[in-house]
Amino acid sequence: MRGNRSRDTKPELALRRLVHAVGLRYRVAAKPLPKMRRTADLLFRPTRVAVFVDGCFWHGCPDHFVPPKTNPGYWEDKISGNVSRDRDTDALLEEAGWLVLRFWEHQDPAECAEIVVEAVSARKGELQRPRRLG
Repeated sequence: MRGNRSRDTKPELALRRLVHAVGLRYRVAAKPLPKMRRTADLLFRPTRVAVFVDGCFWHGCPDHFVPPKTNPGYWEDKISGNVSRDRDTDALLEEAGWLVLRFWEHQDPAECAEIVVEAVSARKGELQRPRRLG
């Protein structure tokens, strides 16, 4: 499993490119909370917005996840553990005042970027509409 990327995946890069083009700056693969071992794919610290781009296989997408036929018990535990860790991460961050945005890898990056830009802008308290994407 070492060959599976934990950062800089194609969906993540596409989202980052679009958000950066609008002028927003962010941290990549950064810890939202100092003692938390989990990292967000994009992190907007001043506005406390954490963005995660979840892979359909690794995070159990309801639309695209197909359980492997080989060693099903292992994979069921692995994927369900990932999903429960995601929910725990969401709860911890929301408790600390963060806005958590989660997207699936199959979602349109332009739509995801629009949501991110609007959320960060709203948190900044900006009243003007951000530049149109794409």
